[in-house]
Amino acid sequence: MSHTLVAAATHLLEVRHSRFLAHAAPAATPEQALAFLKQAGDADATHNCWAYRIGGEYRSSDDGEPAGTAGRPILAAIDGQDCDQVMVVVTRWYGGIKLGAGGLVRAYGGAASECLRLAPRRPLIAMRRLTLACPFDDLGSVHAQLALHAAEKCTENFDEHGARLRIELPADRVDDLKMQLRDATRDRVRWLDTVGQA
Repeated sequence: MSHTLVAAATHLLEVRHSRFLAHAAPAATPEQALAFLKQAGDADATHNCWAYRIGGEYRSSDDGEPAGTAGRPILAAIDGQDCDQVMVVVTRWYGGIKLGAGGLVRAYGGAASECLRLAPRRPLIAMRRLTLACPFDDLGSVHAQLALHAAEKCTENFDEHGARLRIELPADRVDDLKMQLRDATRDRVRWLDTVGQA
């Protein structure tokens, strides 16, 4: 299961007098990730290298370091820590000793990986949105089952036939909820649509 961060985190690594300061933050969109880059980057530093992953979308930048020595190792750290919806910026202040390509890869990747490892996380849970209709007489049973399955009621409307509810719940609980509602209402709940992940 993938995780994202609960809040921003930092980690400082020193390698042969160069300082590498990693900043990591949750980012649900590329725009949020790039906004964090502006906030976390230091214009006076030698380099501000970064990477983000948001589902299938990802980007990275070496920001002037030799190609493939900074952005890709940061992205590999994100993937290696099983993170998603995350932006990591590693700022380097050059200390006067060249590290070589291998040294840069280890420093950027190591700073990012340790920052993510130490950061407080939460699991990313795939959610589903569903719409159901039920007679008035079954509304109490429906509400009880929604609570038991961690389903959140988004909307609830009424007409002459009963209630129509739009709900959201963890995707792995949908089948169980449908089965429980079928049994609790003698199969009187109707599922009107199933919208994919939220």
